Amino acid sequence: MSATQNIIAHLIELRKRLLNSVVSLLLVFICLFPWASDLYALLAQPLLAKLPQGGQMIATDVTTPFFVPVKVALMTAFLITLPYILYQIWSFVAPGLYAHEKRWILPLVIASMVLFLCGMAFAYIAVFPMVFGFITASAPAGVAVMTDIDKYLSFVLTMFLAFGITFQVPVAVVAMVKMGFVSVAKLREIRRYVIVGAFVVGAIMTPPDVVSQFMLAIPLWLLYEAGIWVAVWMTKVPKENTIKAEEN
Repeated sequence: MSATQNIIAHLIELRKRLLNSVVSLLLVFICLFPWASDLYALLAQPLLAKLPQGGQMIATDVTTPFFVPVKVALMTAFLITLPYILYQIWSFVAPGLYAHEKRWILPLVIASMVLFLCGMAFAYIAVFPMVFGFITASAPAGVAVMTDIDKYLSFVLTMFLAFGITFQVPVAVVAMVKMGFVSVAKLREIRRYVIVGAFVVGAIMTPPDVVSQFMLAIPLWLLYEAGIWVAVWMTKVPKENTIKAEEN
């Protein structure tokens, strides 16, 4: 097969994988569309639960009551189809990888997806109730907390992204060690700077209260330690296999 034919074959394969991903996303979105408002109500529950009796959210734009729930339904559809989309990406990339690359890249991709979802779940279950409780309790007397639904969605997506990225720390640590960018000893040496950086990131990415800052900084630090532990384990396994092979 000539170089031109090879490129065309790759482009056809890429188009097929992209089409499969988009179709799957659209199908799930269409199925979720009738429940778009319910999905937004579920997303808004952490804030609604902290509002005073009779408190509610508002919509300041004419089209916001329709488009915001649709955005939530689309986001939910993407999360549901994410494993299938990653499978399509892997099916396109895997044939060009060596066997040893497949052995550690695939687990890292799966771990990355799971950790991102865990970060979102942690933000929704643990962080949001405390943050919204602090915000509503801090409102001055006579001020009714009535958040715009579009601004609430933007805030929630920012927090999801912040915690999802934070939970990628073990994957990043393991990948850097595996590719030889940094050693485990160096990671342990810079631990104190990572802890300080975790609190700086927590202060930047969360609302201005100590509780939410700690709830981002402490998991970031613990996940860094978990990444070091996994990196140590992964570097020991090849050595043990080498020793066994030499003994045989």
